[in-house]
Amino acid sequence: MSVARPWPPGDRAAPRRAAPDPGPLAGLESIGWAELHHAYGPAVDVPGQLRSLLSADAGARGWARHQLWGNVYHQGTRWQASCHVVPFLTELVADPATPDRAAVLALLRAVALGDRDDTQLPFDPGREFAKAESVTGDDVAATLSLLYGGAAGDGDEQFVDAVAVSWDRDAYLAAARISDRFAAWTDDPDPAIAAGAAELLVWFPATASVLARLRDVPGTAGHEVARASANLSLSYLAPGEASIDDRLTALLTAAGSFGVQLTAAVALALRLGDRLPDAALRILAEARDHAGEIDARTFPIPWDRSLLGFAALALHRIGLSP
Repeated sequence: MSVARPWPPGDRAAPRRAAPDPGPLAGLESIGWAELHHAYGPAVDVPGQLRSLLSADAGARGWARHQLWGNVYHQGTRWQASCHVVPFLTELVADPATPDRAAVLALLRAVALGDRDDTQLPFDPGREFAKAESVTGDDVAATLSLLYGGAAGDGDEQFVDAVAVSWDRDAYLAAARISDRFAAWTDDPDPAIAAGAAELLVWFPATASVLARLRDVPGTAGHEVARASANLSLSYLAPGEASIDDRLTALLTAAGSFGVQLTAAVALALRLGDRLPDAALRILAEARDHAGEIDARTFPIPWDRSLLGFAALALHRIGLSP
């Protein structure tokens, strides 16, 4: 983590509101934002930006999202204030009255997980955040002084990187503590919310109720992308769980969507290796013939890797070249 501060995008000041915030932002004023820092300094502007996500003005909402992306997720980094934003973003996504919920969910994922993609699955938070275990309060204070207070470093501030990892960890843990909430979104009427929630769940320890939610996402019309996203998440969760393998096997012959069939085949290959059913192998081999049905525009799964890329990954897993 560089000790060079990002250039401030504008006036950071924000007036405090006397009245408590209602609904999804209840408790916003109970956070000591002035004592917390984001990428540009004290986080006094964050409450106003969160409130603006509920504005009737689309321009104001877009501005608020832009500011939050820069403040609490700055080019993939998380900051002292980032973990405190996670519960409020979660409440906003959970409220059907929130405008632009899919965009808020994308922001929530970024704050909780940074730029992580499926190459880091299955995710081991203990290993990923091990460097944070050594961080002390003095390390945090010294890092803040270097970043915002004009303190001169001696060029050997290794603790700064550890503090950055601790802020990353804190944002992740803030989401992990409430990850069961995300499972309820897998049957949301907005396909982007349902599919995004299914992807988000793969990053956190899966409870029995979360696994049941992912297993039971329907594959019927209107739910195909969410079902496919759930299949990909199940590639990495609860290995050896027979009920999941059975569900994925049944989806190989599901009517309607090749994307659902293909992601079920991918999941079985990643879970079972060369013990996958013959039907799964056939689907993987045919993936390129269905490229037009599963490209990002036609079948927009919220994963960085394309479905053809997942098919290639699955074939590699069982020792075959795509």
